[in-house]
Amino acid sequence: MTKRSLTRPDLAALPNYVPGRSVPGAIKLASNEVPYGPLPGVAEAVAEAIANVHRYPDMGVGALRDKFAKRLGVPVERVVTGCGSVALAEHLVRATCVPGDELLYSWRSFEAYPIIAATTGATSVKVPNTAVHGHDLDAMAAAITDRTRLILVCNPNNPTGTSVRRAEIDAFLAKVPEDVLVVLDEAYKEFVTDPEVPDGVEVYGDRPNVAVLRTLSKAWGLAGLRIGYLVAQPDVADAVRKVVTPFSTSLPAQAAALAALDAEDEMRRRCDLVIAERARVTKALQEHLPSIPDSQANFVWLPLADQAAAFSQVCEAEGVIVRPFAGDGVRVTIGTAEENDALLRAAEKYFG
Repeated sequence: MTKRSLTRPDLAALPNYVPGRSVPGAIKLASNEVPYGPLPGVAEAVAEAIANVHRYPDMGVGALRDKFAKRLGVPVERVVTGCGSVALAEHLVRATCVPGDELLYSWRSFEAYPIIAATTGATSVKVPNTAVHGHDLDAMAAAITDRTRLILVCNPNNPTGTSVRRAEIDAFLAKVPEDVLVVLDEAYKEFVTDPEVPDGVEVYGDRPNVAVLRTLSKAWGLAGLRIGYLVAQPDVADAVRKVVTPFSTSLPAQAAALAALDAEDEMRRRCDLVIAERARVTKALQEHLPSIPDSQANFVWLPLADQAAAFSQVCEAEGVIVRPFAGDGVRVTIGTAEENDALLRAAEKYFG
């Protein structure tokens, strides 16, 4: 009798999610974090919440959902919160796909997508990026089959920073069947400066087969507390709530999110700093590597292909940690001006 594995054998072929590395004493530009610390009021709100962590949090996340709904101008029943937007992406797939259904997305895109597909029993359909490192929405539309249940559009795209504009999305949605859910993953929305890149909630929020994912981990500085939210039609939102892990939005996270949302002006000021540095870093790096695409996120993509590992090693030797994707390229988070100067010195040494 053949001994069975205690775990699913198909997971052996699945890549692990690789977080950005932290090295003591080094500058970390590997995880798309905003470098300026918590927003005003957040630390105080968390400290106050800590006194009650022996109690369960509000499972319905009522106060925070109400606040999101008012900010976005949508009914509260259309808002779902979760442990970051990546968790909500997983819940969406669980709510829409059964084994054998297809999950369609561009590649390379967010590295959690294939993991989500495999662990929920869905079949990944990866559509190659364009030559300029963006979504090929025409090819994605052509890849839709009767088994397609959900399509992920990462806008701006992680890790390449590229974005798709309204005209492209309009044309794409016109080709998507009504029974296929399109999820606009807008984790980096606050860094977008291109006026042609649409606000997914504002422009497409009323469509029955569109959902929008966002997070407070990036621009809002809550990466360590994991708060994401989803805006969808009530039937989709209700289905997601059924599969969300109970109490997964913790008490300190809820308190921190409420406080952060009250500091929007400061969030915007910090994003403006990142955006200005993004332009400076991109211009400097493009002098060495003209194929670097313009980014609408808080990071820059270096399409170094097989040189990705070598570049990251030179950066690490110079005290800067970046995020290599073997065979494809390197993602570099925009940090403070001083941190970015260190990155540019490392790049100068590499390209020389």
